[in-house]
Amino acid sequence: MRALWLVLLAVPGAAHAHASERAVLLTLPTGWYLIGAAVVVTLTAVLALLAGKLPAFTAHRLFDRPAFLPRGVTSWICAAVFWALVAVGIRGTRDPLENLLPLTVWTVIWVGLTLSSVLLGNLWRDLEPWTGPARTIRRILGWRGTIGLSRLGHLPATVGYLAFAWFEIVSLSPTDPLVLARAAAAYYLLILALGVAEGEDWLPQGEFLTAYFAMISRIAPVWADYAPGRVTVMAGWPGAQVLRMSPLGPSAIAFVTLVLASVSFDGLHETFWWLVRLGVNPLEFPGRSAVYGANSVALVAFWGLSAALILGAIRLGRPPGGFREAVGPMMLSFVPIAAGYHVAHYLVALLTDGQYAIAALNDPFGNGRSLLGLPDHWVSFGFLATQSGVLAVWTAQFTAIVVAHVLAVLLSFRLSGNPDHGTALRAHFPMTLLMVAYTVFGLWLLSAPTGA
Repeated sequence: MRALWLVLLAVPGAAHAHASERAVLLTLPTGWYLIGAAVVVTLTAVLALLAGKLPAFTAHRLFDRPAFLPRGVTSWICAAVFWALVAVGIRGTRDPLENLLPLTVWTVIWVGLTLSSVLLGNLWRDLEPWTGPARTIRRILGWRGTIGLSRLGHLPATVGYLAFAWFEIVSLSPTDPLVLARAAAAYYLLILALGVAEGEDWLPQGEFLTAYFAMISRIAPVWADYAPGRVTVMAGWPGAQVLRMSPLGPSAIAFVTLVLASVSFDGLHETFWWLVRLGVNPLEFPGRSAVYGANSVALVAFWGLSAALILGAIRLGRPPGGFREAVGPMMLSFVPIAAGYHVAHYLVALLTDGQYAIAALNDPFGNGRSLLGLPDHWVSFGFLATQSGVLAVWTAQFTAIVVAHVLAVLLSFRLSGNPDHGTALRAHFPMTLLMVAYTVFGLWLLSAPTGA
């Protein structure tokens, strides 16, 4: 048993831990769920190996429609909304559960939009606030050149995502409306300046939110393909778009592993186990400042550990054609895991803080107005205090993680080509073992007691 725990604690996963439902969750037989998830993922790999025929991951056109608004117009509209939210963050209440800026950033965009994109494709494409302004400024300046940022691949997005993850997980006051408003405004202006210098086509690989949503939306069962003035709505197996992606380069691999590592650490850093490792009493958590330095180092260390484990599993499989040729395609199979973990990680936040977001929209400046006609004090978390409510949430989280890993296993077989039986067994055994460990560790994070 001790060996099993050591294995689980050594392998990074990703799922979020929220203290609000843990008292009830600890009464559920979560251990059996962990065992069941491991069996499901293992059987998926075994059946995929023995069957010899994998899902085709086909896609079908549902319908075409005209584009409602040019992308530049929607981008300008969203830019105006962004600066209105910054104004709310500066002038509104300092309570993060009443101010619309932190609720929009951390709940509507980072949680709600991720879930929507996993189901309906890349919605951020028409919401990002830089393309229109950058295009307009370049036209005004008469600048059509670049400064070479595109040669860096996903490196700028990786740096941006690391800074964002540190701000969310480690920094002292990420939900403070004034702090968040200043950080968001500074980041917007930086990306706008780089977009003007390099061109708006650089954003999908250079800006971390644009790169992130483009990546996780690849597992959506419904999505849109774009042509000038037209939109084609497609439907297919989740992951059909992943098979259409080009193999990932080194900077994109770094980006994917960072996404996995950051969500993993976000779950782990709140657990009793981690706080005890830092010498902190979980029942008397002194605040973020007490673990600021340790968590800053650990975030980067988890990134390195995640990358080492994933690349090591691919290397140990001795894939046909060699490691260099296999690592780019095989890394694509981890895209569903990144998306599934994010959904499970933040589901409780969506169900709880999402109510506060609606309440804040009802009275954005906290001056007593009721723009939506909602009554006071209607937010309720009663479902987190009942076994049936927590079981429903846990089941949804469990399903998201297991489905993500089953999809990842199937995609890994498709992406590896069609090697002979013996070669396939050797190549996929380390990857399957790692994905089983990821699954169990992610579910353990969801069920472990937390103190932060």
